[in-house]
Amino acid sequence: MSPFLIATTATCALAIAMGIGRFAFTPLLPLMQDDGLLSIQQGGLLASVHFLGYLLGALYAGRLPFSPRFTLRFSLIAIGISTLGMGLTGNFYIWCLLRWLAGFCSALTLVLISNYSVKRLAELGHVQKQGWIFSGVGAGIALAGLGALAIMIWGAPSDASWQIFGILSLVAAFAVSVNTGSELPDQAPGKRVQSSKQSRLVWHLIIPYGALGIGYIIPATYLPVMAREIIPSPLIFGWAWPLFGAAAFASTLMAARLQRDYSARQIWVVGQVIMAAGLLLPVVYPHLFAIIAAGICVGGTFMVITMMGMKETHRIAPPADIMRHLAAMTAAFAIGQMIGPVFASSLYEMTGSFAASLVLASVALVATTLCLRIDPSPNPAD
Repeated sequence: MSPFLIATTATCALAIAMGIGRFAFTPLLPLMQDDGLLSIQQGGLLASVHFLGYLLGALYAGRLPFSPRFTLRFSLIAIGISTLGMGLTGNFYIWCLLRWLAGFCSALTLVLISNYSVKRLAELGHVQKQGWIFSGVGAGIALAGLGALAIMIWGAPSDASWQIFGILSLVAAFAVSVNTGSELPDQAPGKRVQSSKQSRLVWHLIIPYGALGIGYIIPATYLPVMAREIIPSPLIFGWAWPLFGAAAFASTLMAARLQRDYSARQIWVVGQVIMAAGLLLPVVYPHLFAIIAAGICVGGTFMVITMMGMKETHRIAPPADIMRHLAAMTAAFAIGQMIGPVFASSLYEMTGSFAASLVLASVALVATTLCLRIDPSPNPAD
C-alpha cells in the first residue's frame, strides 16, 4: 500500500472517529438546547458518558482480541450508526448508550491509527506525512462545524442534523473500510507481554497527558455555548467551532515542520502553555473575540500535543509493549475528558459562568508540564 493511500485513509478514519463521532456533539449542543432537549448539566453528563466509553475503549485497545483491521472497520461503522441513532430517538438514556458506543470506538480508532499507520509511514521513510494523519481530526471538526452552521442557518432541528452527520459518516466509513490495507494486520495481536517482562509505564508523560484531557475538553464541549451567551445569532457564534477545527488542522501540519528543529517534548511543553493561556482569555476579557481566540489557542494545540505525546511514547516505550503504553496514555486522556464536562457544568450551575473551571484547568495544565522535565531516556523492561 502506498504511503499516500496509508496517510489518506488514516486521515479520513480520524476525521470520522474524532471530528464527527466525538465532536459533532459540540456544535449541535446549542441546537439541542434550543429544541428543549438538554440543559447544560445534562449536556455535561452526556459528554462524560461519551468519554467513559472513550476510557473503556482505550483500556480495551491494550488487550485487543480481534484483528486490528477488523476492529478499525467495525469501529468506524459503529460510529456512523451511533451518530445516526442520535437523530432517531429523543430518549436520554438511549442517547447515553449511543454516545458511550461512539466514545468506545473513537478510542479504538485513535489507538490503532496511532500505532499501525503512524509506524508504517515511519518504516517507509515518510515521517512528514504523519502530520497529515493527525490533521484529520481538525478537518473533521471544521467540516462538522461548518455543517452545523449551515444547518442552523437553514433552521433544521437537531434530530435532522444528527441524521445528516450519521449518513455522511457511514458513507465515509464504508469508503475507508474498502481502502484499509496491509498497514493494519488481519490477525489478532500476539499474546501480551508477560507481567514480569512489562516495561514501567511512563508516568511523567501520562500525568500531563491526562491534564490535557481536562484542559481542552471544557472549551471543546462548551465553546459554542459560551459564544452564544454573548451573541445569540448563529451567523456569528456558529463560526467558533469551525475556527477551532481549522486551527487543529493547520497546527498538526505546522508541528510536522517544527520537528525538524525541536524535539517532540519541547513542542508539547510550549503547546500546553499556549493552551493554558488560551483558557484564561475569556476569563480576563469576556468577549466573543476572546472566546474565538481561546478556541484557536486550544484548537491549535490539542492535536499537536496528542501527536507529540504519541510520538514520545513510541520513542520511549519498548516496541513489544507499545500498545499497552498507548492505551495507558489514551486512558489518562479519557479520564481527564470525563472529569472536565461534569466539573465545568457543576460549577456553571453554581456560579452561572465557566470562568472558575477555565482557571482551574489552566493551572493544572501549567503545573503538570513540570513532569516533562523528567529524564526522557528510553524505558527498559523490568
